[in-house]
Amino acid sequence: MGRVYLEHAGGMITYHCEKCHTYLTSESRLQSTAFQGSTGPAFLFTDVKNVDLSKTDTRTMITGEHIVRDVFCKNCSLKIGWMYEFAYAESQKYKEGRFILERKLLTVNEDAFQTGVARSRCGSNSSADSSNVSSITIT
Repeated sequence: MGRVYLEHAGGMITYHCEKCHTYLTSESRLQSTAFQGSTGPAFLFTDVKNVDLSKTDTRTMITGEHIVRDVFCKNCSLKIGWMYEFAYAESQKYKEGRFILERKLLTVNEDAFQTGVARSRCGSNSSADSSNVSSITIT
């Protein structure tokens, strides 16, 4: 097996795999925070990088029947969410081609490129200050 090629599209606030910290997406691609996953709150993104997708599966969800693919981190293979391939209900068509990532399985890095310091915050929606910083990585 060769080297895994990983992409990074940048951004002021970025989302990474909680297990291996591989870049997944940025806040500019965040469409909604009003979703539920199997581990709790989940986010809807228009695009993600560095993931592998499973084969399609038809699932009945809270909002109806959908054809989806499970989404796995390309680096560590952690299942981090799913992608909507097809929605049967007209009102759900906006989800097609979009990705749900489970909040509990993400690490959020804020101001990584603005300050040169990546502030990692897990599971918190409050503003980043020294009391909310769980780790600091000098870049």
